Order: sequence, then structure tokens, then C-alpha cells
Amino acid sequence: MFQVQCLKSATDKPTEPYSKYSIGPFLKGQSITVGNALRRVLLSNLQGLAIIGVRITGIGHEFSTITDVKEDVIDILLNLKQIILKGDIVEPTLARLNVKKAVVITANDIVLPNNITLVDPCQYIATLTKKGNLEIEFLIAKGQNYFTSGKLEYAIPENFLAVDAVFMPVTKVNFFVETSKSSSAFELESLILEIWTNGSIAPNEALSSAAEILENTFGLLKISNTFSSSSPSIEIPVQEERSEHLETVFIEELELSVRAYNCLKRANVHTLSDLIQYSADDLLEFKNFGQKSADEVCENLKARFDLDLRK
Repeated sequence: MFQVQCLKSATDKPTEPYSKYSIGPFLKGQSITVGNALRRVLLSNLQGLAIIGVRITGIGHEFSTITDVKEDVIDILLNLKQIILKGDIVEPTLARLNVKKAVVITANDIVLPNNITLVDPCQYIATLTKKGNLEIEFLIAKGQNYFTSGKLEYAIPENFLAVDAVFMPVTKVNFFVETSKSSSAFELESLILEIWTNGSIAPNEALSSAAEILENTFGLLKISNTFSSSSPSIEIPVQEERSEHLETVFIEELELSVRAYNCLKRANVHTLSDLIQYSADDLLEFKNFGQKSADEVCENLKARFDLDLRK
């Protein structure tokens, strides 16, 4: 049995919480294995909120300029990419900004739904140089990892401009191994893990979520494939046992696009066990679920878990 101890915790800025943990003891060689697995999950598999698209009144493309606004559209999109949000949403949600006077515009000027908040309200967006009017509509979604604007164009409504979406709540992870010599016959190790987040989640929450994802993933390996040589005709119910474990594996681990993920969530498909009850044709009946999304689900399900949808 090992212990997790927080060695240090600091928040110099709202967008830079930091914690340092000691996890152990492990047998020699185990620490680096656990550290690598945790680091990859922390950086790639945790979910967060991001602006994926905007509609600016009077603007048709990203290479435009806006009257009485200091920044051009590309600069504004880059500033919006830096806005960090936190909250709990299932499907894409709209927020709005409407400024009608000469002023420095920050994230605090955005009118957000009650279930979404800002980590840093002072994040700069643009400056109105005269008494003009800047109206922006934002599309906010939940997802994981990082999506460039090119990959999001098919997932946003008409007349919206795609924004690079940084869903990753963990910004940096370091780890190293400390060896402790003892009188024991075995050489024990401790894993020292450092986690930085963007403020939308605390480092301890990030660590807990990453551990849960790994637990669910490795749970699949508990399936028994032991066959008795004296009874070759007996069938072991491996598929049934595997189905039980799939109830603990969430669709987040398929790493789907934002559109496919949100469509499944709206249809109350939360785990792989839920998903494999449907056929590819059934998925096409979900709202806004197209052939491209169905193909993506089938491919990721096969590649990551060697599973197929119901025929």
C-alpha cells in the first residue's frame, strides 16, 4: 500500500496553481512506469471548457478588420484562445458580449451562463478606440486535448469563425524518482510528481481524475482467460465479464471530436457499455450525428478497445 503526500502547493496567479506530490513507496522500476502513465493522462485525457467558435456582427471571415477596434479579427481570436473557463456543461453553450463605448474589453465583459465561470476575468480581448459597437457571440464546448480551428470548422454553426480550442486543464507535468535505501531486501522508490494547471481545476483534482481514468482502463485487464486443458469444450463467459468492466470505461477515453462526443452525451451514452448497445445505423438517428461522426466512433472503438458496435 502506498501513500500520496502533498509536499508543496502554491498559486502565484489564478491561472497557475501548482502542487508537488510524493507517491510511494514502490518497488524498484515501478515509479517511472506510474509516472509516465500519469503524465500522459494528465496532459491528454482530462476534460475542460473552451471557446470553439465566435460570431462577430458584421464580420464574414477572420482576415477582416473592425471599425473603431484596435485589434483585427485574427488578434481577437488569439486573445479569446487564452480565456480560461470552468464549469459543468454537457452540450455546446452560447455566451455573448456587447460593448457600445470606448473601453478596454476583457473577459469580464462576457455574459456567461450561470454554470460557467471565468478563471481570470482580466484576460484582455480588445480595445474600442471610439464610441463604436462590438457584438460577439461565443460557442463554448466541453472536450479534451487540443483542437486546431481547422478541425473544428465542421462542428460549429454557419457564420461562426472557428477558434483553436485548448481543452487541457493541465498545462505542465514533471516527475522524477527518489530512491530510499533501507535495511529491507528490496530497494524502494518514491515518485515525485509536479502538476501545473490553468486554474480551471485544482492539481489534486487533476491527479484524482487521472488515477480514475487509469483505474478504469487497467480494469479491462482483469478479464480471466484461463482455460482448463482437461475440459476443452467448456466455454468461459469472457464477453459477459468484459461487458461488466465496460460499464466503468467512459467514452472520454475514445478521444472523439467535440461534435461526436457531445452527440453521444446528449443521447445519454456515457460508457462503452452504453455505446455497444447501438449499431452504426442507430447512431445516425441521434440529433446532429452524421456519417463522419459514426465512422469516427467505429474506428476509435476498434483501434483502442478492439470492440465493434452492435450489428
